[in-house]
Amino acid sequence: MLLYADLCFPVMVVIFRLVVWLYSLISYLPYLLLRSSDSQTFSECSRRVKARSVSGHPSGPYRDIGALRVLATCLQPGVNTLDLVFESSVCRFPHFDCLGTRDLLSEEDETSEDGRVFKKVILGEYRWMSYDQVYKEVRAFGSGLVALGQKPLKNIAIFCETRAEWIIAAQACFMYNFPLVTLYSTLGGPAIIAHGLNEAEVSHIITSKELLETKLKSILLEVPRLQHIIIVDDKLKSGSEYPQGISVHSMVAVTRLGAHPENGTSRRPPCAADVAVIMYTSGSTGVPKGVMISHSNIIAGITGMAERIPSLGEDDTYIGYLPLAHVLELSAEMVCLAHGCRIGYSSPQTLTNQSTKIKKGSKGDISVLRPTLMAAVPEIMDRIYKNLMLKVEEMSVFQRTLFLLAYNYKMEQLAMGYSTPLCDKLVFQKVRALLGGRLRVLLSGGAPLSAVTQRFMNICFCCPVGQGYGLTETCGAGTISQLWDYSTGRVGAPLVCCEIQLKDWIEGGYRSTDRPCPRGEILVGGPNVTMGYYKNKQKNSEDFFMDEKGQRWFCTGDIGEFHGDGCLKIIDRKKDLVKLQAGEYVSLGKVEAVLKNCPLVDNICAYANSDESYVIGFVVPNQKQLLALAERKRVRGLWEELCNNPVIEEEVLRVITETALTAQLERFEIPWKIRLSVEPWTPENGLVTDAFKLKRKELKSHYQNDIERMYGAK
Repeated sequence: MLLYADLCFPVMVVIFRLVVWLYSLISYLPYLLLRSSDSQTFSECSRRVKARSVSGHPSGPYRDIGALRVLATCLQPGVNTLDLVFESSVCRFPHFDCLGTRDLLSEEDETSEDGRVFKKVILGEYRWMSYDQVYKEVRAFGSGLVALGQKPLKNIAIFCETRAEWIIAAQACFMYNFPLVTLYSTLGGPAIIAHGLNEAEVSHIITSKELLETKLKSILLEVPRLQHIIIVDDKLKSGSEYPQGISVHSMVAVTRLGAHPENGTSRRPPCAADVAVIMYTSGSTGVPKGVMISHSNIIAGITGMAERIPSLGEDDTYIGYLPLAHVLELSAEMVCLAHGCRIGYSSPQTLTNQSTKIKKGSKGDISVLRPTLMAAVPEIMDRIYKNLMLKVEEMSVFQRTLFLLAYNYKMEQLAMGYSTPLCDKLVFQKVRALLGGRLRVLLSGGAPLSAVTQRFMNICFCCPVGQGYGLTETCGAGTISQLWDYSTGRVGAPLVCCEIQLKDWIEGGYRSTDRPCPRGEILVGGPNVTMGYYKNKQKNSEDFFMDEKGQRWFCTGDIGEFHGDGCLKIIDRKKDLVKLQAGEYVSLGKVEAVLKNCPLVDNICAYANSDESYVIGFVVPNQKQLLALAERKRVRGLWEELCNNPVIEEEVLRVITETALTAQLERFEIPWKIRLSVEPWTPENGLVTDAFKLKRKELKSHYQNDIERMYGAK
């Protein structure tokens, strides 16, 4: 039997190669005959120049080829405020699905082997509101807020999870000209949340029942101006007491109040220059700052983003699960609403069939919704990649070889600019089904995406992965790679709404005259550059400036290089650069990006002290890989004991070092010592932002004792 299997295996491999070769030959001949003279393959398109310096100087500014003469500012002439954008969509798509939420069928507690109790849910189908229904809710809710004393041009806060009610509340604020202060549900401790509410001087806040009880209730006395709390949930929690002078209302009750004829007062519509959002950043480098974003800023940003997504329209479905308080998610949803797409809501805990809150045997949101559009942060994509690679390793030799043959074949075909429908159907269909099976655009933003992960997602999910670059201060708009550009490690050309300049950073050794590529600090200019930081003149003068033409610019602190075709690559960050004792500069972000590709690493933070001669690291190990390593080394113990075991720590360091050397890191860039973390880093424990960016200050405080130990402090 074994001999039979040994003979069959190479025969099957040869058959696979022969079938693929024949299919390629048969499909290529008609392609050559039917191909028009002006059609181009993906590879021909990707080699095309996408942006160029309008000054002719290597420092720029660089603009998209289609915006060399003038930058784009709006989607439609005269539609220059967010309420008008939404009203335009309502007029064009009144009866089309707009916002969708799944019904909760049942909820139960499930006890794990170690005694911990987890909530598990079974969810039904999506229930949809049409554009016209959403518009009526928006108008009534806004009118209800007016009846509760909310005034135009006076700030109102939203502190809530991503859900349909969030975007309804936001649209109401845009319509009635209430500047919307957005706060992350995991912004930080009580003092940070109170700071944001007090700085913005809000009297009204929109939140959820859970966040009111767990985050807000304890700080209400510290926010003296607060008068009204609006809960997005259907029912208020009975028996709860709140400080005198604070009224608590349900969103349904406020909407009902606004629907009364006597409250249908005329509204003061916003102007393009009015503040639409004050978005508090996630604070990866310190206390969160409120970024003031005007209506015209957001519209310019979404105009640039929409131009990079071909055939965007009412046939598209977007899955919303990232925090709406983050500029990436808010911009993505505003793009969808402006084009008549439908948005189905989800959460990281219910996204897939394997998500933590989904009961085994029932379907996650993405399987039910089957979206065509999705945004993700690199942390989520890295997890998907590592989990799938673990499954590949568990395959039989034949299955694994077949998968790798198909993977490598498709990679070759994509490099030449051709699609592979046979491989997609036979090999990658099941993988693609993990994200619903209909995905046509997957956008990555919030942090750099590794080339390995990007290539894997391109191939296995059979859809282009567009990598973008933008910041809260630029409305999330800066660059997005063209969907037909399958190159990796780059973030694409500038969007049509902005231009990018490179500024020499002499200390770091980056100059626009560098060869072969001009390098320097990235400056973004254009109508999408925001109004500045709220009540922070010092930071405004440091980070923003206006040129002689009256155009606003933002100094990002990121280091980039422009390639010959006009695409940008992020290569460093000024704040991540540390000078070691011997004078060598280490880019901590670069080290982390390389070491995240190590199978043993789920997350890593590199750390260096200028008074020391070497780098150290804090590592969140991959549980499955670490347990397998412990078994190979015959080390037994509970998870915490394994993470603290010096033998395991030394072995992980050895594997990390091998990964670093393979990626050609310099010796001084490779961590000499590491600390394995028992707990993962999550927004909930405050060690990463909601976009999963490292909070270096908090991580340093958390591991202070380990830093002293690894650097030999007495």
